Amino acid sequence: MRTMSFHRQLLVLQTVVMLIIVLGAGATAAWVQERVIRDAYVDRMIGVAQSVAQLPVIREALDHDEPSLAVQPIAEVVREASDVTYVVVTDADGIRFSHPNTALIGERVSTEPDAIVTGEMFVGTQTGTLGESWRVKVPIIADDGTVIGQVSVGTLESQLRSDFVETLWWLLAAIGIAAVFGVVLNAWLARYLRKRIFDLEPAEIKEMLDLREATLHGIAEGIVVTDEDDAITLANDAALRLLDVQDEADLVGELLGQTLDIDVGVQEQQVALVGERILLVRSHEVDVRGTRVGHAIILVDHTELDGALRELHGVQTANDSLRAQQHEFANTLHTIQGLIELGESESARKVIESAGAGGALGDLTGQAGIRDPEVAAMLLGKRARAKELGIRFEIADGAHLPDDVGEDPVARPTILGNLIDNAFEAVGVGGTVIVSLAADDERVSMAVEDSGPGIEENMRDRIFELRVTGKSHDAGKPHGLARGFGLALVKRLVTRAGGWVSVGDSTLGGAAFRVTMPATDKGEG
Repeated sequence: MRTMSFHRQLLVLQTVVMLIIVLGAGATAAWVQERVIRDAYVDRMIGVAQSVAQLPVIREALDHDEPSLAVQPIAEVVREASDVTYVVVTDADGIRFSHPNTALIGERVSTEPDAIVTGEMFVGTQTGTLGESWRVKVPIIADDGTVIGQVSVGTLESQLRSDFVETLWWLLAAIGIAAVFGVVLNAWLARYLRKRIFDLEPAEIKEMLDLREATLHGIAEGIVVTDEDDAITLANDAALRLLDVQDEADLVGELLGQTLDIDVGVQEQQVALVGERILLVRSHEVDVRGTRVGHAIILVDHTELDGALRELHGVQTANDSLRAQQHEFANTLHTIQGLIELGESESARKVIESAGAGGALGDLTGQAGIRDPEVAAMLLGKRARAKELGIRFEIADGAHLPDDVGEDPVARPTILGNLIDNAFEAVGVGGTVIVSLAADDERVSMAVEDSGPGIEENMRDRIFELRVTGKSHDAGKPHGLARGFGLALVKRLVTRAGGWVSVGDSTLGGAAFRVTMPATDKGEG
């Protein structure tokens, strides 16, 4: 059996609710109207009965031998004038002296003369000779205070019902018109709501929301969505991690400017510092049917990206080093082969001795103290890169570094790599860069000195800030690394490790960057 569509369900439910309300209101109005009619008759009958009971002619007539001769005409005039069913006057024994049916005059009343018995007014429904009636009984009191009779005024219940039905038709007509208008409005509202939800069924909306949640929280990049006032409305799991927020509820409602120091209106890639993280941020406007409803902010951890880029750069430089070594060994072998064929064995021996212990990559084997394989590999790559750039790159004698890198194996090579890259850029062709490494049981020290122009005094405190740089060209910079980022990353990594970094003057005439970090392997010496 096909399930009723959401549009039809909404229309049916709204119509049922509307009909219940309208019918309930109509029933209440009908009950109120019936009470109003009944109360109006009561007020009229009380007024008539009290007026007749207080007439002197009525009280005097009760003392005559034929009271009906005076009472009946007055009672009928009053009955017709007040539009009631009957006006009956009796003496203290309940004998009628007036009645619409004259044949009943002189007989005792068919119901208990309550006003005579109690001396008080009676209001209620009773069944008499004319049928069931809504009646009022008022005692007739003589001048001395004795009850000498009663006046009974009543209206048939059938008359009350007739009056009520006459007004009920108008009420039913109003209820019917209201119901018709309600159904029409409900149909319009159902169609309007269906358009507002793009003709989707609740199950389809739920499926879309589940898919959106799964997609958003499954994306590795951080995504933050804002409304038109730049207040955050949504953030995925990656964004919470990058912004160091535990619960999305703590972020929703906050202004983006209070969380990220960026210009949300700029479409180009920006860099933001959040705690110890340096993030690449890109903002995109979100438009719905041509109307801007907010922004979608994409966050990428530049630290992770930088590590990947440097790893790729290291592989490329190592590959270039191996290729250069291959050509170097091939040329050496060809030279030796030629000298041997010429009989110059002594010259061939000298060429072999001058070739060393393994070419460009083998030059670092003498630094037996560098036991950190990541740092050693990075230094080999930098040496090959320096050779290509025409830069003299040296590892200071006695360099020593243990192989225990702690929880962050890329911290040391990343720190050294950034400092060496900056030094290469500073010195240019023909310059000199010297790396010093030392370690003991307490700390690890690293220094990179160059023969470049150095760092001005007024920049030494600011050089480690984000987006602050003293360079204006990109020579030697690995592809993808932003200006003003490398030293900020060095500062962050060193600080996170519990160390410190400084810059001063080098003995080579340029800048000297010195890093001190706690040792991670107390047993290495």
